[in-house]
Formats: sequence, structure tokens, C-alpha cells
Amino acid sequence: MPLEGIHCTLLHAVGLHRDDVDLDALLKDVEDRARTVDPFTLTFDRPAIGAIAVEISGWPGNPFTAVVEMLIQAMARTGAAFAPAPSRYPHLSLAYTSDGAQDVDAVTLRAALAAIEEPLSATVAVDRLHLVEQWHDGAHIRWEPIAEVRLAQAVVPA
Repeated sequence: MPLEGIHCTLLHAVGLHRDDVDLDALLKDVEDRARTVDPFTLTFDRPAIGAIAVEISGWPGNPFTAVVEMLIQAMARTGAAFAPAPSRYPHLSLAYTSDGAQDVDAVTLRAALAAIEEPLSATVAVDRLHLVEQWHDGAHIRWEPIAEVRLAQAVVPA
């Protein structure tokens, strides 16, 4: 995953295209509710090698889960038929098991991570949400930005 592609997914609105949703109404709803959510910090720890991805889990989960629930409810209020696929926990995906991954030795990667004898954690300030249209091309996850919504009291750059 290229650095600019690292992200923390909150919700996949499975089965929807941007034209299936009243985006103006959805954005107004999310913006109104986001004004009540204070920015927060997520701490991400040592990467883990999983069956689907290399990812870094984060904490605390409560503010993350509250934002996910807010987004599910906002999507439901649009009346669009969708299957919510919320992230179950905060995480950053660094790589996915796509074409070519069958040659990766997970045990060797895990050993290399274990050999790093220092903390690998870092914090990320969460002060905005990004609405994107996302798709998979077989090798990469791609997306097109639609909107950015700031949380309450988030500083707007000059």
C-alpha cells in the first residue's frame, strides 16, 4: 500500500454507487452530527500478518465505534438499500493479499517483525471523515474522493 493510500476504514456501504444515494442529504446529516463529535486520537501498534492483510490495530475503540454507528444511522436515513459492512475495530491496512501474495512467507514476515526490538506504535489525530467511492481492481483498492467532513472544533487550515 503506498503511503498516501493508508487509511482507517469506518464503513463500507456495500452494493451502493454514489448515484444510488442522495449525497447532499447524506452529507448534511453527517456534517450536522459530526459537529457534536470531538476530535480524538487513535494509537496504532505493531503490525500483524493476517490471512487477508498486514494491518496495525488501534485503540481506543469506543470513539471509533461511535463514529461508525453514526455513519450507519446516517446511511440508513437516506433510505438507500445497502448492506453496512462496518469495520469492527480501528485498524490501518498496510498491504493486502492480492495477486502475488501467494509467494509471501508469513512466518518469515512475522519473525522479521519480532526482531524489531523497540515499540512501533504511533498516534493519529482523527479530526475529519472522508467519503469516497471505492472499488477493487484485482490488485489494488482504489477510491475517488467525494467529500471531507470535519469533526467538532477541528482546526481549519489557513
